Amino acid sequence: MNTQSNTAFSLLALAIGAFAIGTTEFSPMGLLPNIANDLGISIPTAGMLITGYALGVMLGAPFMTLWFGGFARRNALIFLMAIFTVGNLIAAFSPNYMSLLGARLITSLNHGAFFGIGSVVAASIVPAHKQASAVATMFMGLTIANIGGVPLATWVGQNIGWRMSFLAISVLGIITMLALWKALPQGMVAQKPNVKAELKVLTRTPVVLALLTTVLGAGAMFTLYTYIAPSLTEFTHASPTFITFMLVLIGVGFSIGNHLGGRFADLSINKTLIGFLVLLIVMMVTFPILAQSQIGAAIALVIWGAATFALVPPLQMRVMSVAHEAPGLASSVNIGAFNLGNAVGAAAGALVLDLGWGYSAVSFAGALLAGLGLLLVLFQIKRESSPAQTLQQCSD
Repeated sequence: MNTQSNTAFSLLALAIGAFAIGTTEFSPMGLLPNIANDLGISIPTAGMLITGYALGVMLGAPFMTLWFGGFARRNALIFLMAIFTVGNLIAAFSPNYMSLLGARLITSLNHGAFFGIGSVVAASIVPAHKQASAVATMFMGLTIANIGGVPLATWVGQNIGWRMSFLAISVLGIITMLALWKALPQGMVAQKPNVKAELKVLTRTPVVLALLTTVLGAGAMFTLYTYIAPSLTEFTHASPTFITFMLVLIGVGFSIGNHLGGRFADLSINKTLIGFLVLLIVMMVTFPILAQSQIGAAIALVIWGAATFALVPPLQMRVMSVAHEAPGLASSVNIGAFNLGNAVGAAAGALVLDLGWGYSAVSFAGALLAGLGLLLVLFQIKRESSPAQTLQQCSD
């Protein structure tokens, strides 16, 4: 097997892991009624399985990255997927709600560290001018999970049983471990981290600004995405079948955007962020109008999905570049920032709805968050080009 084939196989193994993680993260959304009915709990209580997972991602990302920091990167990724597999197995055999919630927390611990370390690995096995595309290839597994993995897991859970969904996902975890063991080179040994020094990197202004940009970008996405079903019902008077079809189209948009974001970020991270943030703002402002027809809604959501996920590779690469002394930790924390953005976006949408402003305002609130993210990117570019900042970078 030649070097190019080895690289492709390594990226495929990382993408399989991303697919498995994306499937287990989002599939419970479609299974909440089944889980609630089986365990004798309310749907809002079952919804804490999703909230708890997001919390585990935010807390687990830095802790697990530092914990596995001295491991060979291949071994670290395999151990992380072992945690993932065990968590899903516990979920499949959970006798009650609390054990299932605990299983979800265990599963979530691998999430941020896997994508963080995986991003560093993906970028390290390709030439510098292809690093963003390599990172995007790994994240492609996450977007494909939204198209195929989540609907399939939902179907299995609804027709065979939700426990079988978690059992099937645990098999995916085993497949990922085998693929990582076979594909990744053994010589990728990371230096044992200086915890104090790496944590200090996260406090630097450029790193904080980059992480905040991620929060705003993800927040813009999830302001609308969280309430996409009722928004479509309001604007398009959509049936449940049409809404399901729209969710698949959004997943297609995610995949297109992830690919384009990686390609363009290889050329310019900043220009990619600016271009797709502007497109995201335009789509969120016009969505309430375009969604008055089903064709308009379909076109708008594919473009919107592409604009949102096109931000992922450049946001990940920006954090890794400004925190080059601790790329693994910064990359993992950035995944936590994505999850924080999810919560911010959902809260922003809930706020405008509680104020009685309607679903059009939900889309406008997302555009506002994207606008703040755009301003922050422009501020970072101006700051980086200032003479004082240039002098400081040279001294570093």
